[in-house]
Amino acid sequence: MMTMKIGFSEPLSRGWERMKKALFQPFDLNKWMRLGFTAWLAGLTDCSGGGGGNGGGGYHNADLDEFFRFPGIAWNWLQSHPLWFSLILTGVIMLFVVGIILTWVSSRGKFMFLHNVVHNSHQVSKPWSDYRKEGNSLFFWRFFFGIIVVLLFTGFFIYCFIAAKAMYYGDSPNVVIFWKIAGMVLVFLALIIMVGYISLFLNDFVVPVMYKHRLGINAAWLKFLPLFGKYFYLFIVYGLFILVLWTAAVVVILFIGLFTCCIGLLLLAIPYIGAVILLPVSYTFRALSIEFLAQFGEEFNVFPVSGELQIQPE
Repeated sequence: MMTMKIGFSEPLSRGWERMKKALFQPFDLNKWMRLGFTAWLAGLTDCSGGGGGNGGGGYHNADLDEFFRFPGIAWNWLQSHPLWFSLILTGVIMLFVVGIILTWVSSRGKFMFLHNVVHNSHQVSKPWSDYRKEGNSLFFWRFFFGIIVVLLFTGFFIYCFIAAKAMYYGDSPNVVIFWKIAGMVLVFLALIIMVGYISLFLNDFVVPVMYKHRLGINAAWLKFLPLFGKYFYLFIVYGLFILVLWTAAVVVILFIGLFTCCIGLLLLAIPYIGAVILLPVSYTFRALSIEFLAQFGEEFNVFPVSGELQIQPE
């Protein structure tokens, strides 16, 4: 029985080579613009935040008093200003609707960009229509997962606010306050890590499984999870590996942006233009993920049988 060898540097190397062949051998501006468009669509909603606390027994700070009274003050103000309440509520609803639309478009875009990386193509309309069913399935899962995440973090922050208020106005010993705050920080980090890994596995592995086998999102998760259970530690290390690579990439991008007197950073802030400029980065990471997944056997290999780059025109 042949032993499966799973590595990290080899998929990165192969992903890098695929990026160079696809984008620079030869360089084609039209291909860059079209590929950048699909990369931009794929990353529309891919971008979280946190907070902290303080405490003391007996001594009350005026600023903290105002902070803990703020929810009640804000609610009373909204009730006494119905016009502003209506405008804010309308704005929140509009943002929610825009978020839904962007999530739907980016879900289809993920299959478009993946298809182009797999086949070294720069198609737009064909993968948009071909992977409609898979894109819609991904959208619904991402939508409900997003709702769960928002509710989870909202509930957590409400709990932290109530607990911090109780500690601030109570007379708990400093050691108790310290351990309560430490517990909140640990729970917050655990939530961030959990959501981060689920999002990473969804994009890097579940979407390619959907793409290869033309499956819905739930069937693709059921196909991936046994593999994850068998090679749990490898996928955890993969997440850390990606974190290190992205950190290095961000440092390099910031350095280049500052070297160009921030002109580069301003260009990156322009949505579509930024995606085109960063195409070598997004292309390499997309290729790396499917190269890594391909190591687990043909069932998880999304590349053509030959494994060679084949240009597919629009």
